[in-house]
Amino acid sequence: MFAALILTSFSAPPLAAGQSKWLGNIIPSSVPSNWDSYWNQATSENGCKWGTVQGGGAASFNWAQCDVAYNHCQQRGIPFKYHAFVWGSQEPGFIGSAGDQKGALTNLIKNAAARYKPDFIDVVNEALHAPSNIRNALGGSGSTGWDWIVTSFELAKSNFGSAKLLINDYGIVNDSGAVQRYLGIINILKGKSLLNGIGIQCHQFNVNTLAAATITANVNSLGATGLPVYPSELDINGNSESDQAQIYQRVFPALWTNTNIKGITLWGYITGQTWKDGTGIVEVGGRERAAMTWLKGYLETTKV
Repeated sequence: MFAALILTSFSAPPLAAGQSKWLGNIIPSSVPSNWDSYWNQATSENGCKWGTVQGGGAASFNWAQCDVAYNHCQQRGIPFKYHAFVWGSQEPGFIGSAGDQKGALTNLIKNAAARYKPDFIDVVNEALHAPSNIRNALGGSGSTGWDWIVTSFELAKSNFGSAKLLINDYGIVNDSGAVQRYLGIINILKGKSLLNGIGIQCHQFNVNTLAAATITANVNSLGATGLPVYPSELDINGNSESDQAQIYQRVFPALWTNTNIKGITLWGYITGQTWKDGTGIVEVGGRERAAMTWLKGYLETTKV
């Protein structure tokens, strides 16, 4: 969504170097020059979404932005997550009138599999909040109540033998009721051996006022499935720089030290280039905001 500006280069290792779980971030259309100084896992911000890849029509594929993130991960030897195949909010325009919608999705997945070997895949994104517009073509509710999700995971599993398949949604970490609805889907997929992990978006509108104890309780409810949990889109803002840092100090440790969580991905870090205003923790010129200063110190002293 945002073009990265050239930033001051650093030679420091990533923040989570030597830890048992990774701390990643998005890569937009180009890799910021200080990206490797902070992060050791990547997700393409918009480049792998179906609406981007086939925005030009059914007959064409544009992998350019997805390639940027994937190739960087390959060069650095760090995990890459493909985000995302099935999501109602960013589907290509042609799909609404496509005669074979399931075939179109199958074609997308097959072409992606021929090009990439991702470590993780968000197969279905925001099933509870933005379900796919082609879900009826994928089986609709069916016998499980979520057959369209089952079909999506079956297609992904048949084409990506080694990738860890994830489901991803927002409004989960802050809502025990949503956790239970999410678990309904998760347990169906787990029962069919289709799911390898649980994604929980952690945007500022869900976590800024959230108590650490609530985070712990809801993550533990998901972790009781025996599946790893991956906070996937963490961002935090505040009324001031110090307020943002204080929120990080409440939210981040509750996620990082939870043994059910195996990796965290922030959703941007450069001021003015993040999805939500005020969520940057490093200025364009390279100055680290108070939240980043705290985060660096915390990860130096808190080993998991």
